[in-house]
Amino acid sequence: MYFDAYINHPEAIINPALLWEYDVAKIDYQSMRAVIVQRVIERGWPNDWYAMLNLYGIEGVKDTIKTLPYLNDKDMCFVSNQFNIPLSLLKCYEKKQSTRPHWNS
Repeated sequence: MYFDAYINHPEAIINPALLWEYDVAKIDYQSMRAVIVQRVIERGWPNDWYAMLNLYGIEGVKDTIKTLPYLNDKDMCFVSNQFNIPLSLLKCYEKKQSTRPHWNS
């Protein structure tokens, strides 16, 4: 995995700018897991990935990724590849497959 070096970065913290609409001092990182994981996937720098992996562990992140309702195609393929998760196990992939395209597409 590209981010295997997260173990060497225990000091990494998630950039508060990723959670701009929340008071970072009052965030419950466990109950906000899905929001945090999605923001890091969509907009995070390597340091944010290290912090996320230190906070939730690889299995915790994988379990959360599987339940995310939306990821764009690029991010979906990236996490599928990096975490060895088949696309068919991602909720966002199933949702995308079941959505009918607009007739102009």
